[in-house]
Amino acid sequence: MADNQDLIDLVRTIPDYPKPGIQFRDVSTLLLEGPAFRQTIDRMIALVDPSRFDLIAGIEARGFIVSAAMSYALQKGKVMLRKPGKLPGQSVSIDYALEYGTDRIEMHVDAVQPGQRVLLVDDLIATGGTAMAGVQLLRGQGAIVESALFIVDLPDLGGAQKLAGAGVQPMALMAFAGD
Repeated sequence: MADNQDLIDLVRTIPDYPKPGIQFRDVSTLLLEGPAFRQTIDRMIALVDPSRFDLIAGIEARGFIVSAAMSYALQKGKVMLRKPGKLPGQSVSIDYALEYGTDRIEMHVDAVQPGQRVLLVDDLIATGGTAMAGVQLLRGQGAIVESALFIVDLPDLGGAQKLAGAGVQPMALMAFAGD
C-alpha cells in the first residue's frame, strides 16, 4: 500500500455512526474533490492487472461509484450487487451479517457466466461480511473471484483476512487502524 496521505486526509471520520462505538470512515468527502476522486480511481487501477479479470462487480451503494469509474476507464463490464428488490429481472441473493446488523445482496442470475473472472470492488472493508457475501454470490453463479479492491481497509476488524482465507487477495489504497 502506497502512502496516499493526500487521499487519507480527505476521508472524514464520523464517530458513533451508525451506532455507538463505530468510527464511520466516510469517503463521500473524498468523492467531493474531483481531482482526488480521479486520483483514487487511477491509483486503484494501478493496483490491479486488467488482464486478470473480465468484469468488475460493485457493491451498492458507494461501491457502484468506484466500480463504475473503473469499468469505464478499463472498458470492462460491470456487475451490480444490489440491495433486495432493486433488480428488474430474475435474481439470486444471499443474506449476510454486518458489524451492526444483517443485510442481503442480489444480482441478476445471468450477470456472470461460469468461468468469468470478476474483480470485486467496494469503498471499504471492515468485518468483511458484505465482501464475503459478494464473493459467495458471484462464485455461486460460477464466477472466479480472486481479487477484491477497496478504497479503505479497517484491518483491525479482520475483513481482509477473511477474504484472504477464502482465496481472495484483498487490496486497498489506505488503512485506518484501531477501528
